[in-house]
Amino acid sequence: MADSITYVGHATVLVDLDGVRLLTDPLLRAGVAHLRRTGPVPGELGRVDGVLVSHGHFDHLDPLSLRPLGRIPALCPRGLGSLLRRRLGEVIEVAPGEEAVLAGLPVRATPAAHRGGRPPLLARGSSVGYVIRGSRSVYFAGDTDLFDELEGLEDDLDVALLPVAGWGPKVGAGHLDPERAAEAVRRLRPALAIPIHWGTFERLHRRTRDPAALRAPAEDFARAVADVAPAVQVRILAPGERLELSAL
Repeated sequence: MADSITYVGHATVLVDLDGVRLLTDPLLRAGVAHLRRTGPVPGELGRVDGVLVSHGHFDHLDPLSLRPLGRIPALCPRGLGSLLRRRLGEVIEVAPGEEAVLAGLPVRATPAAHRGGRPPLLARGSSVGYVIRGSRSVYFAGDTDLFDELEGLEDDLDVALLPVAGWGPKVGAGHLDPERAAEAVRRLRPALAIPIHWGTFERLHRRTRDPAALRAPAEDFARAVADVAPAVQVRILAPGERLELSAL
């Protein structure tokens, strides 16, 4: 099986690297809390070998989406392990800078500028990103704003998965909009950048379902990267779309 990236939607990405299939921030249902999916619920993902959870917000850690995955291993920020252990297999809690092996692949937790609490468990819980290392390196940012350590986060980074929007017209502090995400690309200098966290969920009272409006943040990101980091390739994947990395 070729190395690939599948943008399942929102912050859920299936990273298939060296025969290992890791799923980030699984959110596989039609809705959660005040959000509803703009398209169909994802179909069968096939085998998943491990899970990466970036923080505790409901759109990134959804217990009901974990249940169908079975007793597989997971990484998460410190303090969230008890939530995952009820539904998954071995759970390793990590802090920025710490490394672990998940389903056979080395993974390093990175900083993230985002409050990731999950009341009532954690009022101000931590957030992390992850660098997955194999024959290629893949950075999954989770939710974050710009932070100093982005510069030099990973030498010779192959793929950066960066959030570019939310579920409303604006994103606040602790998030990346298309322009700030492009600045993150400039600092990271990956070979390939893929926008995530767009086009999947909207608030119930703001639902438009307009494909052009849903895609706009990703298109704005691509244009901004072309301005500030023209050497970096950008690929926009629609929710559900798969990209074989061997084709790059």
